[in-house]
Amino acid sequence: MSTVRINDNIKKEVTPILDDLGLSLSEAINIFLHQIKLNNGIPFSVKRKGIIELNDGYGSYICEYGHLHDYSKIDFDETIKDTDGKTYNNVEELRKALEEGE
Repeated sequence: MSTVRINDNIKKEVTPILDDLGLSLSEAINIFLHQIKLNNGIPFSVKRKGIIELNDGYGSYICEYGHLHDYSKIDFDETIKDTDGKTYNNVEELRKALEEGE
């Protein structure tokens, strides 16, 4: 038998949820430990708060403030115009012009 210290506040918050699931806190902890064994690590991602990449092929992401930056609706193949109205056929042309100071 082992002893585990659990924050009283979180224990109070999760107990009703576990009750609805028909699980005791001890059973939930045992399930968690078995999942660690099966996954050879924590069974979910443990990350610092920050950008979440969506891997949608468009570079869309969710920023640290929870805002979706969705680039899927942008047609990257259409011509690009700068603030002076000069047209570029693609991002590479624009980048080159910016590097050359045009």
